[in-house]
Amino acid sequence: MRGTSIFGVLVVIWLVIGAIAAGQRGYYSDEETNCAEIGTILVTIAAGPLNYVGANPKVDCELPQPSQ
Repeated sequence: MRGTSIFGVLVVIWLVIGAIAAGQRGYYSDEETNCAEIGTILVTIAAGPLNYVGANPKVDCELPQPSQ
């Protein structure tokens, strides 16, 4: 049981570090967001401390357009 709680704490710390990195890159300041911006924010948070050793994840996505 104790190993599970330590793992949970490490995951939370990892994600908090990623959220801080996304904030430092200014990803939260845009008023207009799209698929790529939201995806980039999420992968930056998931990358956690890797952002500080050179990782700079980006997402590029295009949503399908409705038929005419």
